[in-house]
Amino acid sequence: MPPEAQEKIEELQELQETAQQVSEQKEQAQAALNESKTALDALEDVDEDAGMYREIGEVLVETDYESAYEDLEDKVDSLEVRVEQLQKQEERVEEQFDDLQGELQQMLQGGAGGGGGGPMGPGGPGAGGA
Repeated sequence: MPPEAQEKIEELQELQETAQQVSEQKEQAQAALNESKTALDALEDVDEDAGMYREIGEVLVETDYESAYEDLEDKVDSLEVRVEQLQKQEERVEEQFDDLQGELQQMLQGGAGGGGGGPMGPGGPGAGGA
C-alpha cells in the first residue's frame, strides 16, 4: 500500500474518533438542554412566592424565583447554542470524512489499475501452477 494511502487511512481513523467524541458531546449537551427545559417548564407552574433552592455541588442554597428562572433561561440559551455548534462541527467532520474517504478510494483504484507489477508478485497469477 502506498505511504500516501496509509496516511489517508490514519487520517480517516482520527476523523472517526473525532466524530465519535463530537457526537457524544452533542448527546450530553442535548440531554442537559432537555433537562433544563423541563425544569424551566416546571418552574412556570410554581408560585413565585414559593421557597426556592438551587443545588450548588452537593449543597442546596436558598434563592428567589426570579433568579432561578433567569439562571435557567440563561442555561437553556447557552445549551441551545452549544448543541447548534456541536451539530455544525459534527457535519463538518462528516464532510471531511466523506471527502477523505473518496480521495482514498480514488488513490487505491488509481494505484491498482495503473502500476502493473504489484499484484503479479509471489501470490499472483501463475504462482504454484507447475
